[in-house]
Amino acid sequence: MARTAMVVVDMLNPYEHADAELLERAVEPVVPRLAELIGRARESDDVDLIYVNDNYGDFTATRDDLVRRALGGRRPDLVEPLVPPEDCSFLPKVRHSAFFGTPLEYLLGQRGTDTVLLTGQVTEQCILYSALDAYIRHYSIMVPPDCVAAIHRDLGLAALRMMERNMSAEVTPSRGCLT
Repeated sequence: MARTAMVVVDMLNPYEHADAELLERAVEPVVPRLAELIGRARESDDVDLIYVNDNYGDFTATRDDLVRRALGGRRPDLVEPLVPPEDCSFLPKVRHSAFFGTPLEYLLGQRGTDTVLLTGQVTEQCILYSALDAYIRHYSIMVPPDCVAAIHRDLGLAALRMMERNMSAEVTPSRGCLT
């Protein structure tokens, strides 16, 4: 059973929303590092790779629909390296937290997870709220700052500090994760 779950949050994004340009600039340097970390997770027997992605209000959308929509958006170059492999879990979400309205808590419990490694976007929104929900469920939390992207840099840094201070999150660069 996997002791660590690497959760990739909201990386299937068509970048056709308010603040998209700000987010795109923040995501650009994250993509290669996140793709590398995903590769390490896939090679590890004790890491469970789970994608959780906003369904953008389309409650009929499947994984393939969300991938297709994101690849057809403004920045397919930010999506293509991070398309979820067919053999990993994929959970659609409707709000900010990866836990809210999804079976993530049940899945982690079934797999014996004790550590949640949060990656993706947006640091000051979905990553922060997912970290809080993981914390109140007694999971250890890791967040590699080079594998999360913020719309507003100052708020992203504040969110990382809050996760570290208030949720005992281990905030460490991706090179120190899954070693």
